[in-house]
Amino acid sequence: MTYEESLMYLNNLCKFGINLGLARIEKLIELMDHPERQFKTIHVTGTNGKGSTTAMLASILTAAGIKTGMYTSPHLTSYTERMMIDGQEVSTIEFAKAIEYTSQFVEKIAALGLGHPTEFEVLTAAAFHYFAICGVEYAVIEVGLGGLLDSTNVIMPEATIITNVTLDHIKQCGSTIIDIAHHKAGIVKQGVPLITGAKGQALDVIRQVAEDKSAKMYIHGLDFFAKFAGLVGSRQKVVFEVEGQGPIGTFIVNLLGHHQVDNCAVAVRAALVLAEKEQRITLSALQKGLELVSWPGRFEIIPGQPTIIIDGAHNQDGARGLRKNLDEFYASKEIVFLLGILRDKDVTAIVRELISSVDKVVVVAPISQRAGQPQDIAQEIQAAHVETAHSIIKGLERARMLAGNHGVICIAGSLYLIGDVRRIICK
Repeated sequence: MTYEESLMYLNNLCKFGINLGLARIEKLIELMDHPERQFKTIHVTGTNGKGSTTAMLASILTAAGIKTGMYTSPHLTSYTERMMIDGQEVSTIEFAKAIEYTSQFVEKIAALGLGHPTEFEVLTAAAFHYFAICGVEYAVIEVGLGGLLDSTNVIMPEATIITNVTLDHIKQCGSTIIDIAHHKAGIVKQGVPLITGAKGQALDVIRQVAEDKSAKMYIHGLDFFAKFAGLVGSRQKVVFEVEGQGPIGTFIVNLLGHHQVDNCAVAVRAALVLAEKEQRITLSALQKGLELVSWPGRFEIIPGQPTIIIDGAHNQDGARGLRKNLDEFYASKEIVFLLGILRDKDVTAIVRELISSVDKVVVVAPISQRAGQPQDIAQEIQAAHVETAHSIIKGLERARMLAGNHGVICIAGSLYLIGDVRRIICK
């Protein structure tokens, strides 16, 4: 396969949709001789922050001199973002080879009466294969959706991480925090340590699962703590301190926002758990890894006139965090939103948390079959100015006009939207 052919192959698999369950992926990796057993793993889930935390932990391991794979989803601009080794994306050639190798086993699964493997199942198996043939030592694996029935839940990790639990993916995981927490807690394994930032009812569920599986827990806010300590580097980097039974260290991270301090604390605690068996993970590696980490599309600042902020806030909790950052770091600036939301999201809750009465908003449709209609979303918004645009490019042009040279454009609501915008403005 060429890279283009591999993309066509994956696109053809999209017709099988989201089909949670482990039977197909378990058989697939069995036929592939279990590539996921050839390296150590850390498994990461959560409603928000799981991608950032995955990137932080992977960067720490790389800084420790450990050959480290990272598997994440979705991608913003290219499928190659989903499989990285030591911060470098898989090449298009190696990506195509991994997909081609995996594809030869796919039809055998369907022939066994297990149903056809989905796009995400094929990508997951291909990533395991790629990491195995490249000889990675550790791989940090981000859950795609939920946890319990997610395709990634076939690994036996060294540690598991649940960043937080809020309402999202209600159709697949349930309509209550308790339901969703049960799905997230599905990644907890017998005797494997768990690090979590969950709170309230979700923490109660997770704690019970951990106790049932004799998994030692490290709880943010109870067993370890993080404290915001300031900004450096022209206010582009966050300084924070982490404590456990005593001071652990002071760290700098190149990801702006108070919520990232919590994610960093979870990554630090997880790295320290790994350090109990892995001597290469030192305080210096933690500090270096966090300062070098990059995670595009999460309060990502594009300097210029006007300033552009790209954030994938696509649920109520994410919208609340984004608004808090805007109010703190850009309180004196006029905010113009370029907003696009998928129709299966809680549009009312997102716009209530994100949009203030003095903001201006341009609503567009993300490039997705699940895109919400701009006119419908606009009707939910109470702001100083609301309009719609027929395309993302037109919407961005209009947002620039409304912001002028001194305002701030904030692009949010869907990872599909911010991926397309990054292709436009970062090329």
